[in-house]
Amino acid sequence: MAQIEQSDNKGKKKKGAQKKMSIHVDFTPMVDMNMLLITFFMLCTTMIKSQTLNISLPSNEKVEQSEMNKAKDSEAVTLILDAKRDNAGDVLRGPNAGTTVYYYEGKPVVPENYDPKANDGISSNLDAKEFLGNDGKTPQGIRKILHDKNETVLERINEQKQLWREKKITEEEYQKLAKEIRNDSTLTRPVVIIKATPDASWASVITALDEMQINQISRYQIDQINHLDSMMIKGYRQEHGLGYK
Repeated sequence: MAQIEQSDNKGKKKKGAQKKMSIHVDFTPMVDMNMLLITFFMLCTTMIKSQTLNISLPSNEKVEQSEMNKAKDSEAVTLILDAKRDNAGDVLRGPNAGTTVYYYEGKPVVPENYDPKANDGISSNLDAKEFLGNDGKTPQGIRKILHDKNETVLERINEQKQLWREKKITEEEYQKLAKEIRNDSTLTRPVVIIKATPDASWASVITALDEMQINQISRYQIDQINHLDSMMIKGYRQEHGLGYK
């Protein structure tokens, strides 16, 4: 509250002199009012909701090691993810950065005199591709390799998808039938093992998992790279006149 205080001058006052008054304003109630208003607005205001990206991760059936060992050589595909490198073997950075996908089908084919303790590159059945999208409807890069290995399953699922598009079956029925087809053991289905070198990025691993979903592959597993894998990559790059570090 505001108070007006009149000065009380002792002694004689001159005739006609004006009385001096001082004004004192007490801001204590105003502080209380501000705190009440702040509390009111905090309770009544809708806070901004954080906008996050929902990532739809592919669902898969975990493949036990015993089942992986029983897989036919014709069904097994191993992907080894590595960072793109220049001709000297150095990892590319910035705009030129990317992923090289080394792969082989079945078991690794290496020379009989291969020494597991040696650090020399070895010749093998390893090949290299990249992550590429479709050219129209034609798959490219590593997607084509996976597509061809799972072609029977994809054809069956596409038949059911066409029925769903024609509204002959519901979406729930399509999803159920697609799951049954992916898990049908009577069909030729690949078993994919995904490995990554220390220089590979997390983005490359996520991209590999996306390829599993795109190609409707239900049997896959992430495994650790071993010494043989590294020497196979080294041998591949040496055969193609490229360095490896």
